[in-house]
Amino acid sequence: MTSTADLYDEHGDALQSLPLQLRSFGGVTGFEGPIRTVRCFQDNALLKSILSTPGDGAVLVVDGAGSLSTALMGDMIAQLAIDNGWAGVVINGCVRDSAAIGRMPLGVKAIGTNPRKSGKAGTGEADVVVTFGDVVFRPGARLYADEDGVLVER
Repeated sequence: MTSTADLYDEHGDALQSLPLQLRSFGGVTGFEGPIRTVRCFQDNALLKSILSTPGDGAVLVVDGAGSLSTALMGDMIAQLAIDNGWAGVVINGCVRDSAAIGRMPLGVKAIGTNPRKSGKAGTGEADVVVTFGDVVFRPGARLYADEDGVLVER
């Protein structure tokens, strides 16, 4: 995979650069793929449902509204993503089981960690345009992530 720095040098403002300082949690630090999206707030049932379907190399972008109160993904859901062929997950929120996720062959970026489980009501929306950090994430647009950050096609 080409580094995000080199991609930005080559394509410039055709790419959006996410200014949020997300941490890398997965065992894969560089990943890319077409975007799928979920918007949910302290409830991960919809996220789990989507990661239980074939990912075909996609990256799930989760807009958890930046909540640090609960984790939206743990090691069991991360394993679902791996089993179903997802390239990675980018979460505007928290993960848990971070040590286990760090040993898994999946790209994971999130704001931080919280051991507290999220709700399971299934609220939220899937495959809609989400925006956070002044970046617009459109389903189907390509996302590139590595140690330097996240880039998204305009």
